[in-house]
Amino acid sequence: MSSPSSPSAPVPLAALTLGAIGVVYGDIGTSPLYALKEAFTHGQLAVTPGNVLGILSLMFWTITVIVSLKYVTLILRADNHGEGGLVALLALASQAVKDRPVLRRRLLLLGIFGTAIFFGDGVITPAISVLSAVEGLEVVAPGLHPYVVPVTVLVLTALFAVQRHGTAAVGRWFGPVTVLWFLVLAGMGVMHVAAHPKVLQALSPHHALAFVLDHPGAAFVALGAIVLCVTGAEALYADMGHFGRRPIRLAWFGLVMPSLVINYFGQGALLLTQPEHVSNPFYGMAPRWALPPLIVLATCATVIASQALISAAFSVTKQVVQLGYLPRLRILHTSVRAAGQIYVPAVNWGLYLFIVAAVIGFGSSSALAAAYGIAVTIDMLITTVMTFFVIRYAWRYPWLLCVGATALFFVVDSLFFAATAVKLFDGGWFPVAIGLAMFTLMTTWQRGRSLLSERLRAEAIDLPAFLEAVFASPPTRVEGTAVFLSAETGVTPNALLHNLKHNKVLHDTNLFVTVRHHEVPWIGFDRRVDVQPLGHNCWQVVLHFGFKNDPDVPEALELLKPRGVQLDEMNTSYFLSREIVVPSLSSGMAGWRDKLFASLHRNASAAADFLHLPANRVVELGAKVAL
Repeated sequence: MSSPSSPSAPVPLAALTLGAIGVVYGDIGTSPLYALKEAFTHGQLAVTPGNVLGILSLMFWTITVIVSLKYVTLILRADNHGEGGLVALLALASQAVKDRPVLRRRLLLLGIFGTAIFFGDGVITPAISVLSAVEGLEVVAPGLHPYVVPVTVLVLTALFAVQRHGTAAVGRWFGPVTVLWFLVLAGMGVMHVAAHPKVLQALSPHHALAFVLDHPGAAFVALGAIVLCVTGAEALYADMGHFGRRPIRLAWFGLVMPSLVINYFGQGALLLTQPEHVSNPFYGMAPRWALPPLIVLATCATVIASQALISAAFSVTKQVVQLGYLPRLRILHTSVRAAGQIYVPAVNWGLYLFIVAAVIGFGSSSALAAAYGIAVTIDMLITTVMTFFVIRYAWRYPWLLCVGATALFFVVDSLFFAATAVKLFDGGWFPVAIGLAMFTLMTTWQRGRSLLSERLRAEAIDLPAFLEAVFASPPTRVEGTAVFLSAETGVTPNALLHNLKHNKVLHDTNLFVTVRHHEVPWIGFDRRVDVQPLGHNCWQVVLHFGFKNDPDVPEALELLKPRGVQLDEMNTSYFLSREIVVPSLSSGMAGWRDKLFASLHRNASAAADFLHLPANRVVELGAKVAL
């Protein structure tokens, strides 16, 4: 179903909170595996008490400002009909400034760039998470080092291979396993903090300030690794539609944040007494006998974190396709109960190839850490900018209040972006290159579709005038209903022209249907259909879908029955016009983009599948169109 047709029983708060812990916090929950060690390694810092307390203080206040204040307190309020995430925020911001076309276009480009960069982050996150967990094998036995990368690739291969079966079967275990993970994080940290409570002094921000003033250069470089402790913060907002604000906030303040902070401080306490563990302080906290089960649990936690990101990639792809920034892709539903559980084969195996390439090419979590962070900080910056326009132009708060609410976050995000940008040539180029490639594809597709629509409109025949001419000397009418899909209302579909030219017949009932996707997540059945009679049992129909609805045309057309348009499912045929794009020298795009669009258009998934049309009642009629 594309949207709920009947209210469902409310899910208990405890169940929603458990689900949020399993899905929302998997990524940020696995950061203790590598964040603190990279802060020292990347910043080339000596393990001294002052440096340990300074780094811990920076990490604590980074988590507090970015996650607790920015995301949990402010941005979770910016819901788009109950939905969150960068695509939902983009839609909200663009709608808020729709009376300012230049600003709206720039915001759309900025938001689409952020969405493209998300795919770069989607490659690095599973790679560094799973690799850092499997590196625990080296702690157990240094001789196992050669097996770390092969085992990581094996785990990732199994993870991506099961995606086509959906997450329903294993999803119920995400929450309990992740809760166990956070309890273990807290338990490991408590033991060491209790033994060396001096480490709690790092809660005071003066240690962070003193560290920055004493080592400004090293502190700036270290920020590029400290940002790793908040990777995954975007998921707080992206999954708001699944769980709601309250469960996400309750999970954060009740379990996740305390567990993370205690674990980081436990690692710091370990380094105060045993600085030699700086190469892997997380596993260094565990007693020798606990290492094997801890490695297994850590691997499970990183797989869950990766699964959540893969699912998010599927969801974001679907939304971007329906907003018109990517060609149609084959999207399979893996659950008859949960509409949000989908599988996109092209995205699944594309991510897999790039992730495996990252694991093999970089070879270690430390090397991947150099590539990590830049994509995350770009998205954080874009989210802050979008939030400003939402609270200023949608919520209409005073200018000074809007600046005050976002300026601090903008400065903090900018500092982290600058620190991670230093790593651009040390591996940061990898996710950025993926993001730029996706941005090029998305903008080329959007521009190409716009040019194609202009060309088709220029050559189109007015539908009411055409029907008037046809019925002046009507052709033979045959039993049944013909549904002609058209991108524009009021124009004669090419499929109708070809049908009359070759078959010389017209059905008893004719529907001219245009599908429109809007910049809102959901459109209910009560606003799904607009219908206008054209005479002679012909109707102009417009179907409205949000970017999270499934565009099911037959289901939507059933809503016409109360309006006097009777459809017999077995006697309804669907006619599609398929344009074959031919690149030209005067298309309005660069020649290479012209060819890229033609290739994307040619390889797009069938419209019949995307619109859920019955395969045995679809007629496709093609025509060449020169851009």
